[in-house]
Amino acid sequence: MNQQVKQIFKTIDDKHMGVYETVAEAIEQSAIAQIRFQGECSLEARNRIIAAIRQAILDCAGSLGEMAVEESGLGRVDHKIAKNQLAATATPGTECLQTHAISSDDGLTIEERSPFGLIGAVTPVTNEVPTIVSNAISMIAGGNAVVFNVHPSAKMTSAVAIDRINRAVIAEGGPADLVTMVKEPTLDTLQEIAKAPEVRLLVGTGGPGLVNALLRSGKKAIGAGAGNPPVVVDETADIELAAASIVAGASFDNNLLCIGEKEVFVVEQQADALIGAMKKSRAYLLTPAQAQQVTDLVLTADQDDETAKGCSFGMEREYHLRKEWVGQDAAKILTAIGVDHSEPVDLLIFEALVNNPFVQLEQMMPVLPIVRCRDFSQAMTYAVDAEHGNRHSACIYSNNVNNVTTFAKRIGTTVFTQNGPTLVGLGYGGAGTTSFTIAGPTGEGITTARDFTRVRRFAIAQGGNRII
Repeated sequence: MNQQVKQIFKTIDDKHMGVYETVAEAIEQSAIAQIRFQGECSLEARNRIIAAIRQAILDCAGSLGEMAVEESGLGRVDHKIAKNQLAATATPGTECLQTHAISSDDGLTIEERSPFGLIGAVTPVTNEVPTIVSNAISMIAGGNAVVFNVHPSAKMTSAVAIDRINRAVIAEGGPADLVTMVKEPTLDTLQEIAKAPEVRLLVGTGGPGLVNALLRSGKKAIGAGAGNPPVVVDETADIELAAASIVAGASFDNNLLCIGEKEVFVVEQQADALIGAMKKSRAYLLTPAQAQQVTDLVLTADQDDETAKGCSFGMEREYHLRKEWVGQDAAKILTAIGVDHSEPVDLLIFEALVNNPFVQLEQMMPVLPIVRCRDFSQAMTYAVDAEHGNRHSACIYSNNVNNVTTFAKRIGTTVFTQNGPTLVGLGYGGAGTTSFTIAGPTGEGITTARDFTRVRRFAIAQGGNRII
């Protein structure tokens, strides 16, 4: 860590704006801030505040990236920084809030997007800062305030991000505490937030257990669940492009993103060429014996093992992830199984059967199984099965429009990409906006400010205001 980051860690226990000892304090202050914000800040003021938040996060994106890796032990600093920058620059603001007008001889009706008020949000350890930043921008754009229950293993980094956001808001004339968090987040504090009458909407980014808990709360909930994104490579694919893109996507932040490529299904006639090209893109091909060593190292078949981290949605699994290996470097895994390697390596790949645990389990580490398939039809069937109905993300490398269309319809995911990493579906190297709350289970998809607002209808009767 550099000296700036060390200093931040030394002062984390001091008073940070928006960080409160109790849930009650955080909710009270955010609720007051939201009323002031809605009453005093115009749409133009919201835009100035959002612009200030973007710049504040860009200014400390590097330090926050270093902090995140230091605190959680997960991922890569360069990719953490890239995610922070993406959240700050590509999350849309108030432009999503369009007014709809209906005019007839009977009157004029206007439908506008209005804030829910106070939102309760839960963030993951895998994307701690970008989820906070993306949610804060979208929720503030919608006129809301938000109280976060952050992941305990990222609470220090999250506190600094929330402090910086609040300072940016205040600098542009907005109220303090539009964004708050409880200092020591737990499952109990999450329950307090969920039950608080002041909280009108719940937003959760995490595993299926979290999403299901929010949906049982009795309040409107937006849930971003798990994924197990498959990649299909057919006979018409550009193999050099596919290889480089798959390695880049599956190794990004050591595959912590739920949107990241988790398994590959390639037609037999392209398999050897794909593997060869991936090796040229800093992928290391494990032998069958080495693949078994990695399996024994990072997975466990003991569901009672306290170190296990199950990540698959709604499915019983024979294997679970050992959490100490989640988000670790590919080189670290190789060293742990006794492999000497002199060349840089970003991703471990190996050939697998379709029932291999790495194919069926959402592995959150840079280990990618490759399954040979007799044809496109079999590859598509295997991919749909491995996605397990999460409807999260999927990818295809193909220049056959019929194959692309058929697969897209069959798998029905929120994010679907062609001839590029799934990251392009989040605006990283591709067109479009970003969000780190990808609400597949509840159907909102790539969330924006619009998803954090409700429709308010204003109707004028008796032909009011109709002049045409």
